[in-house]
Amino acid sequence: MTELVRMPVDGPFSLAAAAGFGFGPNMGRPVPADDVTMRLAFVTDDFGHQAGVVVRQDPDGGLTAEISGVSGSAAVAAAERQVRRILSVDRPARGWIDAGRRDPVLGRLQAEHPGQRPVLFHSPYEAAAWAMLSQRRQRAQAAALRRRLSQATGRPFELAGETEYAFPKPDQLLGLDTFPGIEPQRLERLHGVARRALDGELDPGVLASMDPAQAHAALRTIPGLGPFYADLVRLRSTGVTDALSLDEPRFRSYLQHYYGLPGEADDETVQRIAEPWRPFRTWAAVLIRLAGERDGLPFATPAQWRRG
Repeated sequence: MTELVRMPVDGPFSLAAAAGFGFGPNMGRPVPADDVTMRLAFVTDDFGHQAGVVVRQDPDGGLTAEISGVSGSAAVAAAERQVRRILSVDRPARGWIDAGRRDPVLGRLQAEHPGQRPVLFHSPYEAAAWAMLSQRRQRAQAAALRRRLSQATGRPFELAGETEYAFPKPDQLLGLDTFPGIEPQRLERLHGVARRALDGELDPGVLASMDPAQAHAALRTIPGLGPFYADLVRLRSTGVTDALSLDEPRFRSYLQHYYGLPGEADDETVQRIAEPWRPFRTWAAVLIRLAGERDGLPFATPAQWRRG
């Protein structure tokens, strides 16, 4: 059964830009022609279901979502909230527009990437699992492994003429003893993520409401989740808008380029530049990272950054 949900959007938003976002595993694809369709298949926040969603943008800028895999008004409403969080259309955008007016550099990047907002991992659970799958692997290799794992143990959805596979739920992941391409230690770390999820430690609302340092420290207790990936889970899956990571070397390099700095920004400089972005420092940092990649800018490796 499919439920049709209309989702009004506050402020400028481009589904085409969201579909081509490109960070982490590929979570949506534009289709040819004028109509842009985004396909999402994910584990629901309560870990009880997997949902498939087809999202289209209406002429007035709002979104229409066809939601399958869940039933009942409460479950459909929860899936809608999750989609809104994933696409960063779950809050008013006035503060984001104002940040671009206060900072001409940010405003120029907003204009060059119209309607672009962060596209989040489906949940902290899936973000943490991605961290385990992608460590010491090329992103394309990790994405292919994630897809094989989802095909074998998750759930398929036919979405606008294509098959998409939802990632396995935590209990399904815990049922795996072996899987081709996943070494025993990596599988045990995935099991650790699944257990933490079932214990309530990867709830997006809880993580988003925690003090940033406490949330970071809590995520670091998951075996295999280092500081970079703990930030990825916290900033790229919970829906926080005003947290700023100081552990991202690409961001520092791109900041140097766009703001014409004589050298790579130190912590004090990053915080000073980011002050006008409040309360959307996370969105601004993501946009700068995305713009730098699309502009083909060079960046410091983590080793070079640590030496600096």
